[in-house]
Amino acid sequence: MSHILVVEDEAIIRSALRRLLERHQYQVSEAGSVGEAVERYDLNSFDLIVSDLRLPGEPGTEMIRKAPDTPVLIMTSYASLRSAVDSMKLGAVDYIAKPFDHEEMLQAVARIINDSQARRTQAPSIGNPESGDSSKEPAQVATGSGHSMGIIGSCAPMQTLFKRINKVAPTDSTVLIQGESGTGKELVARALHENSRRAKAPMISVNCAAIPETLIESELFGHEKGAFTGATAGRTGLVEAADGGTLFLDEIGELPLEAQARLLRVLQEGEIRRVGSVQSHKVNVRLVAATHRDLKTLARQGLFREDLFYRLNVIELRLPPLRERGEDVMLIAQALLKRAGDKMNQQGMHFTEAAMHAIRLHTWPGNVRELENAVERAAILCDEDAITPDLLGIELDLEHERASQAANALETMQHTDSVSHEPTEDLSLEDYFQHFVLEHQEHMTETELANKLGISRKCLWERRQRLGIPRKKTANS
Repeated sequence: MSHILVVEDEAIIRSALRRLLERHQYQVSEAGSVGEAVERYDLNSFDLIVSDLRLPGEPGTEMIRKAPDTPVLIMTSYASLRSAVDSMKLGAVDYIAKPFDHEEMLQAVARIINDSQARRTQAPSIGNPESGDSSKEPAQVATGSGHSMGIIGSCAPMQTLFKRINKVAPTDSTVLIQGESGTGKELVARALHENSRRAKAPMISVNCAAIPETLIESELFGHEKGAFTGATAGRTGLVEAADGGTLFLDEIGELPLEAQARLLRVLQEGEIRRVGSVQSHKVNVRLVAATHRDLKTLARQGLFREDLFYRLNVIELRLPPLRERGEDVMLIAQALLKRAGDKMNQQGMHFTEAAMHAIRLHTWPGNVRELENAVERAAILCDEDAITPDLLGIELDLEHERASQAANALETMQHTDSVSHEPTEDLSLEDYFQHFVLEHQEHMTETELANKLGISRKCLWERRQRLGIPRKKTANS
């Protein structure tokens, strides 16, 4: 069980965060200040320190210096965003804005602890971008060996993706990541950042769909005092906060046209102008954008600036959906189950054969995110070590199940023909259909025949008509 230290002077926030983390199987200790934390605990014995930035006495960034071997996650408000970025330059692994979303906090904590554990266990030569042997890295990532990139995959599309990440990451080129929701676009963006020359500078992530349209320009580009009603003080924008590092714009297809025009200026001129200001500021930012939408089509429809699309689409990386990644789904499921077991301090959990069959057959419209939720739910509800299909809470795709049943039926008929009858030569699927129906219609209903053949009742009737196979009038049909 991972051990987390929460350093927060407001007792209500400290208590709420402790309860949230404990509900998700973390061991939590508390302190109200840096001094109290140093006095009460061995700081390097923790797996993670979550500290508020503004604390009585010394600021939260002091935890970075006092616990050099422990990752520190800084909590801050949007008003002090610049300070949060400065804290990352001092060595904080990440920051999270208050008031934070519970799911966002849990994802950040899990990712930081997993990355930290991976770095401790992996060999020094694995995935070192400075070693000069870039050919080793994709293979290590592909086998899911715990590389800090955090991406598992062995299928051909993922192998290609790993190679492109290694080629693109050291450059400053703008990257557009295309992929369905839940495929892991932010993981790719983080891999690009952490394997670039900007790795020691901040990576600022922005979900364009999560910010109200009326606030998006102010959030991205900042504003001056008095720029609009309620602007009682100037604010640094997220683009400016990412200066020297990487700006990741998720769901960029949701960005309003006015904000698109400002973003285009950032890409073309390398400068921003805060809302309400007449002066421009130079920024050095690498832009990585992601979307699940077809930006080219949106551009044709006038819903996305065409010039911005071509500026963004310098390098395009495509993430395949989980249903197209073959056996990767089981590699990922096994890794997620191990992580859930480690978090709950419950070793030995495993999928039954039926559960693995269900995982392989399911189309996973929510991709890796849906799979992660299903595995976590199953691990929590599991009374014993075996994970069964009902615990996963997924429904098998009917067409896939029918197709599987039909394939099994045809294989059975082929085997029966070869051992019980004279050999049949080059039988077609239509021959097998006719053979199967004639042999089984005496004791099977039309629905059962259709399901076994992987077709609908209507299709079964149409094939009967075409092949001249009369339907037997039985009491069961």
